[in-house]
Amino acid sequence: MKALAIDTSNLVMGVSVISDGKIVGELTTNMKKNHSVRLMPAIDSLLKEVDMTPKELDRIIVAKGPGSFTGVRIGVSVAKTMAWSLGIPVTGVSSLGVLAQNGKYFDGLVCPLFDGRRGQIYTGLYGVSDGRFQLLQEERIIQLTEWLELLEEGSEKVLFLGNDLPLHQEKIEERFGERAVFGQAADHNPRASELAALGVEREGEDPHTFTPSYLRLAEAEAKWLANQKK
Repeated sequence: MKALAIDTSNLVMGVSVISDGKIVGELTTNMKKNHSVRLMPAIDSLLKEVDMTPKELDRIIVAKGPGSFTGVRIGVSVAKTMAWSLGIPVTGVSSLGVLAQNGKYFDGLVCPLFDGRRGQIYTGLYGVSDGRFQLLQEERIIQLTEWLELLEEGSEKVLFLGNDLPLHQEKIEERFGERAVFGQAADHNPRASELAALGVEREGEDPHTFTPSYLRLAEAEAKWLANQKK
């Protein structure tokens, strides 16, 4: 199987190509630049670099959220459009799940997080169960203080990952002390190669019905719904 993986769900933009289980190309940037302008040129450049045409692809894999509403929509829109035009399925993978893969060999629990503003974080809890690395506590948007209270119930060390970690690290250290482990610089960027590897193991979906996972409504949508109830 040949597949293209796309992640624009947060500040990091990642693109990767996997062919028959081998990662043949990957491009990652972590900077404040417009994904909508840069994504298609990045895809075109990477496909040319690995001597592959879009028509050779069997699937498009995309980080489906949560994360930046705009970022998620850009990646999902491009993925759906490409899949529809090529007549191939699209596969979505949790953006938190992709980041969590950077800690899959950690001897403890893994907590990927993205800032959700107003003291909230997007997060979930991952670890090894039944011999495989997987989601242990469902992904959610939650107040950081409430999440830390839930994690305090255990005794295992917890590896915290994410580029938004500096916004919350002090509070985490205060509550967890030596139980808290923080990833190194390279651990905080989600990797499109991990997205690709996860995506080829899952079922493809019809691009027409595929939907992202925001975990909450955009502020404008929430206000509109509230106004409808008045």
